[in-house]
Amino acid sequence: MKIAIVAPLVSAIREPQRGGSQAFVSDLARGLVGRDHEVHVYAASGSEVPGVRVIDTGVDHRSLSATLYRASGGAADSVDAAETAFAGVYSAVRRGRYDLVHNHAFDAPAVRLATALNAPVVHTLHLPPDDAVAAALGDAARGDAPPTLAGVSEFEASAWRRVVPVDAILPPCIPTNLINWSPTEGDGAIYAGRLSPEKGAAEAIDIARAARVRIDVYGDVYDAEYAHARIDPRRSEPGVSVHAGVPRSDLWEAMARAAVVLCPARWDEPFGMVAAEAQACGTPVVAFDRGALGEVIADGLTGFLVAPDDVPAAAKAVGKTAGLARSDCREHAEHNLDLEGSLDAHEQLYRRVVGAGAGAAVRG
Repeated sequence: MKIAIVAPLVSAIREPQRGGSQAFVSDLARGLVGRDHEVHVYAASGSEVPGVRVIDTGVDHRSLSATLYRASGGAADSVDAAETAFAGVYSAVRRGRYDLVHNHAFDAPAVRLATALNAPVVHTLHLPPDDAVAAALGDAARGDAPPTLAGVSEFEASAWRRVVPVDAILPPCIPTNLINWSPTEGDGAIYAGRLSPEKGAAEAIDIARAARVRIDVYGDVYDAEYAHARIDPRRSEPGVSVHAGVPRSDLWEAMARAAVVLCPARWDEPFGMVAAEAQACGTPVVAFDRGALGEVIADGLTGFLVAPDDVPAAAKAVGKTAGLARSDCREHAEHNLDLEGSLDAHEQLYRRVVGAGAGAAVRG
């Protein structure tokens, strides 16, 4: 099958990855190539996916910084830059004669302009419902060739189904075979994720301090005001080390050495890739019970879920993680969160969508 993957254009697809959707686009493309599909990834300039052909769209991701998603109120109102960027992307895609186009960009223009493509389209909804994107999806659904919509978790799909039909669940699972794990109890806590209010980096520091364990914070600035106000003043606190984002292989090594990974999400987490990666490393997770984290973490077996925003309860849970078996964490990741299962789901959906498109063409 010849597949075009349209990546989010707000960052380059290369290590260190800017976010979970970017990391998964890389994993998905490589996994599909490994299953003998021809895959082209359309991405911002500077992108690199080992073993996969990347089409440079000519888009400087910095030109789209105003469209970055904000959990507090969505992206900025201006969509002119995104409109221009995706018009160019889809013009190139149309020349490629693909069996299927799979869009991972979370922009209304990415949805609206895809209706002019001459191949079946799948949109993966990586983020919570957004009014502009929902309106674009609704318009696309009323067209001659409605797209197929996929959520990344049962929780997120349920939220989207209140406004649009969701056809499938395509979880952004992780390549556990590439992740080394440690059966030996680690030391300290880790937070990994963008430095923005919804991810809870400041709360992770609060939890670690309350639990009297050191913490390493890994993440790049996403919200400059938040990082300046909530993270920078804490860089000098005892037991707190703040690092820029690192390649995932380095992060996995750090996770495997840690005693616990903290995921104190302040939003309804659509999936929870960091929690999945932590368990693959053999490391328990303590998280606020938000969004799909309950689908990723086996509460009481591979970590603990506590009430949202309850820092004292999370600190208490940190103290209980020593009683969990790291082998259970790894086994849970291998059996429930592995990329191969996600690739199976993708291939099954692709075959159904392409088959339906061929049948429609014959009837037409």
